[in-house]
Amino acid sequence: MKSDQNISTNVDRNIQIFQKTYRDCADIKTKELYLGENNNRKCFLAYIEVALDINSFGESSIGTLVKNIEAGLSPNEAKVADVTEVTDIKEALDVILVGNVLLFIDGCDYALNIGDKGYPGLGVTETDSEKVIRGSNEGFSDSIKINTALVRRRIRSRDLKVKETKAGVRSNTTVDIMYMQDIAYPHVVAEIVRRLERYEIDGVLDSGVIEQLAEEKWYSPFPEFQTTRRPDRAAMAVLEGRVVVLCDNSPIALILPTDFNSFLKTTDDYYNRFEVATFARIIRYVSAFFAMTLPGLYLAVTNFHTQILPTSLLLSFWEARIGCPFPEVVEVVLMELSFELLREAGIRLPGAMGNTIGIVGGLIIGQAAVDANLVSPIVVIVVAFTALCSFAIPNEEFAFSFRILKFVIIALSAWLGYFGFLLGIYLVLVHLSKLVSFGIPYLSPFVAYGSGKAEGIGESIIRKPFRLLKYRPIYARRNQRVKMLRRENSKNNN
Repeated sequence: MKSDQNISTNVDRNIQIFQKTYRDCADIKTKELYLGENNNRKCFLAYIEVALDINSFGESSIGTLVKNIEAGLSPNEAKVADVTEVTDIKEALDVILVGNVLLFIDGCDYALNIGDKGYPGLGVTETDSEKVIRGSNEGFSDSIKINTALVRRRIRSRDLKVKETKAGVRSNTTVDIMYMQDIAYPHVVAEIVRRLERYEIDGVLDSGVIEQLAEEKWYSPFPEFQTTRRPDRAAMAVLEGRVVVLCDNSPIALILPTDFNSFLKTTDDYYNRFEVATFARIIRYVSAFFAMTLPGLYLAVTNFHTQILPTSLLLSFWEARIGCPFPEVVEVVLMELSFELLREAGIRLPGAMGNTIGIVGGLIIGQAAVDANLVSPIVVIVVAFTALCSFAIPNEEFAFSFRILKFVIIALSAWLGYFGFLLGIYLVLVHLSKLVSFGIPYLSPFVAYGSGKAEGIGESIIRKPFRLLKYRPIYARRNQRVKMLRRENSKNNN
């Protein structure tokens, strides 16, 4: 005897359950059909209003299926591509919630799940962040199916696996976990699945919710997940042995495990020559350091340790501050807060107006503050250079960590001088040394390089020539670390 959870062969019984479940849902459309050679087989069609294209009904999967049944074929014989059987009534009722079409057929103890165009989405667009000099300009969309296909398009391997799960009790959001079965560690995949199932939440509307719930050191300013809007960056991470998490309705993918060095790499580092990539990486590392430390270093030197400055430079600083009513620490904090305010306003304002307020506002406020003798010109230069350094960091979330810690360094330097400056750097390094992202030390490959062959310190700040990039990072299994071999039968021995 069948349980109450199974679909009944009596289509009227299934219709009754469906109508009771989706009562007062005006956006869900239903239609009764009579198909078969003599129109004697009752069918029931249900779909979300915008998910079924009525204009192209005849050419769609559901249209082809209906035509086959009208021609006298049995439901099994009439099935076409994108059609699957569902035997559980609860699972069948959830079919239309993902944008598919549900079809009950009289006499069948299953329903047909028919894939169609689904919910309307933004589609593939050019990414407006993570700009590169060379490489693809495609960006992820809001549809998880499109995003999964964009990665699959770049890695056409049978070993690329996609594990699908649901998140959110009420939102029932689809989450895809992509990884290379033969390269990624199984325990990393199992760990992210465990963390996804650890919390019960009403709704997951963006990958940022998953990121915050799955972090172990949630209090740290440094992210444990790397984020990207670029399919090629996600594909590159998968080939390194890492795991990519895609969330429906979100154009931002999560990459794990991650480390400090990964945030300062870009995809075009591997598309350009090694000299160009190395020079760019050195600039990014220097920029990351000064984005956090430059204002604090300025305060420590000018307030406590002026003896290390040349006399001419010290006199220039002194002349620039003549008439300024505030202490230097107040000047620095005021200008830093002003630039952060301009940055936030530029993000929130629409279109070209946001870019305009960021550039023009900075120039006007900085010049006006100098003319009014509220701040010295050197402070404006220091703050502006610090902002430029933070813009040079490729990952926005990672750059935000330095923007927060910058104020900690300012406070310690204004209080204890150069000792406070060094203390702040020491505390940051200690914190970074304790961070672990899914078993990988955050300061890898500078620490915990390991005994096995892997991409090491030589592939961090300096990018070696491409023909010497033979090994994957430590994310990959030990027996899968080699990613490139020279062919023995090559005629070119140079």
